[in-house]
Amino acid sequence: MEKKSVLVLGTASHVGKSSVVTAICRILSRNYRVAPFKAQNMSLNSWITKDGKEIGIAQAIQAKAAGTEPTADMNPVLLKPKGDCVSQVILLGEPYADKSAGQYYDSIDEMNAVLEGALERLWNEHDFIVMEGAGGAAEINLYERDIVNVGTARLTQAPIILVGDIERGGVFASLYGTIALLPDDVRKNVKGFIINKFRGDLEILKPGLKQLEEKTGIPVLGVLPYFKLHIPSEDSVSLGDKEGKETGKEIEIAVIRLPRISNFTDFEPLEGFAKIRYVDLDEDLGNPDAIMIPGTKNTVNDLLDLRASGMDKKIRAFKGKIPIFGICGGYQMLGKTIFDSGVENGVEAEFEGLGLLDIGTKFGAYKKKTIQVTKKVNAYGPILAPLDGEEIKGYEIHMGITDSGRPVFGDDGAIDEAGLVIGTYLHGLFDNRNIRNALIKYLSEKKGLEYRPEEAMTEDEAYEELARVVERNLDMEKLYEIVGA
Repeated sequence: MEKKSVLVLGTASHVGKSSVVTAICRILSRNYRVAPFKAQNMSLNSWITKDGKEIGIAQAIQAKAAGTEPTADMNPVLLKPKGDCVSQVILLGEPYADKSAGQYYDSIDEMNAVLEGALERLWNEHDFIVMEGAGGAAEINLYERDIVNVGTARLTQAPIILVGDIERGGVFASLYGTIALLPDDVRKNVKGFIINKFRGDLEILKPGLKQLEEKTGIPVLGVLPYFKLHIPSEDSVSLGDKEGKETGKEIEIAVIRLPRISNFTDFEPLEGFAKIRYVDLDEDLGNPDAIMIPGTKNTVNDLLDLRASGMDKKIRAFKGKIPIFGICGGYQMLGKTIFDSGVENGVEAEFEGLGLLDIGTKFGAYKKKTIQVTKKVNAYGPILAPLDGEEIKGYEIHMGITDSGRPVFGDDGAIDEAGLVIGTYLHGLFDNRNIRNALIKYLSEKKGLEYRPEEAMTEDEAYEELARVVERNLDMEKLYEIVGA
């Protein structure tokens, strides 16, 4: 069978490549076996496959939209920044090494071999591969080491669709400039433009679209309107979209914006019911109705920063008054002590935690637990008592082992005597409707607000909504012609 694929590149980061790929995956999956692919992803928002492999959350979302099971081949190289220009390199879902940018680029031939194998396996099982680039496609200083944009384009010779973000301004210059800077052998495969996040009058934009087509000889496939996505964010760049926006919600949940925050998508399911405010360590915590301490790429360093800023005292002042949740690294911080053998901070030492839970954590080896889990709620306290014995699902991505005398979800996590401080290793906790409803019900009743059980959009409905927006606003006949569908 012919190896059919399309490569979606962007003029910069956060222009909407991931959402376009998600939509195309959904649309093509109605008639074909489709898989997403991103050769290299740099993101702290990750997800665990059924066989315990770690990949970027965007590729998991795209696979679900395509109706196929996410695998490590869909994101063979995942870079998880740790700070100081060092990232943890995840190869085919497994921790490989911590490397600086220079060290990583020195091993680029090895990375190329990994992605070639991943692509071959995907093509053996699927009719189409919908591929995504990273950042801006025209990073001229990286062309010889760029496996995700130019490298993928050269390896696959796939037709290319270039996406630009009009909300940032300068969309015509960024599209035209990207085309001008691409190598000749890559530029020839660019078959269409998509302009994303448009809020204005399309009639005013049309003369510019025509001139762009005339100057480049490449058609504009369409202009996508700005609209709220109901799928998880790919990485921390998206946090900027959430700041300073008035939601009109009466319940406020403060998420501590740790310097090395990861998997903040854990809290996105709550956005439909509460104002989610991301609070920097040097900001005023205010008077929230609940506090969330998220995951982190380095628990010890973020704990030290939390204490140095005084945010630890601000959080502790709310003990017994409002719910305080810690997830993964945030859970570890809630305990009394963290012993690090040198895995986290480079030296052997014991650190004092927030002391809100009667637990202790030990980092003993460079070994990560990555697993999907189903647990039963151990009913305790005003929030979780109604859920006694109910099942929840989630996934774990963490180093360290935590001892807990009062587990809250099966054998996982901990809860304090008042039932208001809750810690867990389970990412995706609030994806569970029963947990979500229990928290919002408690917060609503405490504020004297009417509580209404949610009628939330399902994952499948969110993918269909995105696909419909794309189908209404793109020249689908031209798109099908480009991808060979």
